[in-house]
Amino acid sequence: MRELYLRINRIVGEVFTHDMFNVAKAAAYSAMLTLFPAILVITTLLSQVHEGTTMMGDLRAIFEQLLPVDTMNLLQSAVLAHRVNSLPVIMSATSLSIFAGLGMTLSLMEGFRRAYRVPLEETWGFWGRRVRAFMLVPIIMIPLSVATLVIVFGHQIEQWMVEAAGHDLRHIVLFFWRMVRWSIAIVASMAVLTVLYHYGTRRVERWRAVVPGAVTGTLLWFPATLAFGWYVTRDENYSRFYGSFAAGIATLVWLYLTAFSVLVGAEVNGWLYWSRRERNGAPNT
Repeated sequence: MRELYLRINRIVGEVFTHDMFNVAKAAAYSAMLTLFPAILVITTLLSQVHEGTTMMGDLRAIFEQLLPVDTMNLLQSAVLAHRVNSLPVIMSATSLSIFAGLGMTLSLMEGFRRAYRVPLEETWGFWGRRVRAFMLVPIIMIPLSVATLVIVFGHQIEQWMVEAAGHDLRHIVLFFWRMVRWSIAIVASMAVLTVLYHYGTRRVERWRAVVPGAVTGTLLWFPATLAFGWYVTRDENYSRFYGSFAAGIATLVWLYLTAFSVLVGAEVNGWLYWSRRERNGAPNT
């Protein structure tokens, strides 16, 4: 336990030393510009299919479980309640999502650079960083795509399983299937973070070497999201302080918690990387 405490204390110290709080702010700001246009594009595409209404209802249900209440209300009024059929609007939303996603990825990559203590002169050049960040943008969007696929097919699979199981086993089947759906979401999150950590830093790491950070980031994000959602729904002063801006502030804080969780995971990987170098006798530079 003492060894674990010392490790956690060292990682927390690295978080402060590398100023990950401000890096998370920059990433959250760009993510705020990415979130709503991306959801607008996804919901518009879903509305074009035959079972679009059913899938939109399932999409709302998933968002209600993940997003803070004020964020969900803002999303409902701004995106989910409107259908956009204009191709220029869809193209503009897609372009804005990519552009803002590029800024978010660049901010995260800066956090990774600090976590691995990579000097500025050893990083990719100006255009090299942006090309790599642009290539990583689709990886950031993968969780939305995976969640959408689970939503599209999950409801139909659930109904089939309930009908096949019979009345006596209905609740058991529902419990295990929903556990499977949440497990898929968690595994998808860890897979995306693993890829992001692997390609988002100049240091060459094996795939399994970045898994601890992906696990840490995911395990931090889920309880942080639940705790923040609990706070927002029970503290009346939150809306009283920010008034009509409460929904936007709640969304920004949630995205900040998400970015900070990702950066803490990078700090874990960076600390493990330098610990391995020290054990192998490499200089700590």
